[in-house]
Amino acid sequence: MEKIKETFADGSSNLRKILIGSGISILITIVFLLVFSILLTYTNISENTIPAITIIITAISIFIGSTMATSNLKKNGIINGAMVGLIYILVIYLLSSIIEKDFSLNIHSIIMIISSVLAGGIGGIIGINKGN
Repeated sequence: MEKIKETFADGSSNLRKILIGSGISILITIVFLLVFSILLTYTNISENTIPAITIIITAISIFIGSTMATSNLKKNGIINGAMVGLIYILVIYLLSSIIEKDFSLNIHSIIMIISSVLAGGIGGIIGINKGN
């Protein structure tokens, strides 16, 4: 019975860390996007760079958030990190679909989803190994 309670406690702790990692990722994204928007406004950076830079900012933010979320865990870094990326992208796309009436999935969206889960998984692996 103690083993079941311990497993349940670990699961809820992992979920909390995953949610915190996703929140950190979103905050980092907001900061990076603000900096990028200032650069777009006051420099000669082309607007054609927006999709690529958005994907890069997203991947870096999720990588950092998943590394932080998994740094105190002992196992399943890739799964927990990928969950950070998946929750992040679900929140972003839910907000996008609420805010934007013509919201749809396209190739850019698919690349963003894949890169989010991959960046989260890689960050999770590094977080587990860094924490030990």
